[in-house]
Amino acid sequence: MVSLKRLEGLRLQAFLIPIAVVFAVLFAIPLAQSLYYSVTDFNGYSPEVRFVGLENYQKIFTDPAMLAGLGFTLLFAIGTTVIITVLAIPLAVLLNRRFFGRNVVRAVFFFPAIPSIAILGLVWGFILSPLGSGAINSLLGELGPVPWLSDGTLAQLSVILVAVWSSTGWHAILYLAYLQSIPGDYYEAARVDGATRRQSFFSITLPLLAPAVTISSLLLMTGGLKVYDLPYTLTKGGPGYATFTITQSIIQSGIAQAKFGQASALAVVFMLVVGAIVAAQLILSRRFEGRLS
Repeated sequence: MVSLKRLEGLRLQAFLIPIAVVFAVLFAIPLAQSLYYSVTDFNGYSPEVRFVGLENYQKIFTDPAMLAGLGFTLLFAIGTTVIITVLAIPLAVLLNRRFFGRNVVRAVFFFPAIPSIAILGLVWGFILSPLGSGAINSLLGELGPVPWLSDGTLAQLSVILVAVWSSTGWHAILYLAYLQSIPGDYYEAARVDGATRRQSFFSITLPLLAPAVTISSLLLMTGGLKVYDLPYTLTKGGPGYATFTITQSIIQSGIAQAKFGQASALAVVFMLVVGAIVAAQLILSRRFEGRLS
């Protein structure tokens, strides 16, 4: 007779089978295929495949487009993570206070996160148009048109700022949810002890927001590393390769140029880079939480 403990174990294993199947189909098998194609000259169409060893990996570090894509992707991910975190926390603190029209203000800040990023990219493309028809250049008037999207540095800055504009409100609402779970007795006790708002923020609010900071920064970093839609719709990756991303480079190599093996090698390298960055971020976040607590 089968014991109840063994039946419980079999039941748990049965629940894990669908998850394992989904994991294998959506991750393990594609990863194995990418590893295989990354050492071949497979073009995605021809059945003939030739083994090329590490040639595809060597090209990654000599191709200017891929190097530029890696550089801007890291700049975008780190820049948006830092700026949005710095802006979202104080914004959440302000939105947590009581004032007239608070719910309306919260909705206004959250609204940019609702439309598709691709649509926002197209809209901001018209707003930042370097021609006189651009909304911002029209406001500047006689100061002359500013090459927001045709200058490399300004284009990078524009893409990052549009991402900050669209995501800060969403992450502020995330922090707001954590703020509302902090008991008011903590702040009342701090006021009785004579603590200022600044002291209460650094002694109560920020330490208790540490888990939210970890979640928010992890979402921002992973989202920033795989970004594609905003730079593509806003600048098409230009001017030159100024706003070119790794994801765009993978798509261009694999589909437009029929270099599936090279695209697979880039995807493998990118996966390792993302894994290393996320692991380092989690370690630093845990140390940050430990120091605050």
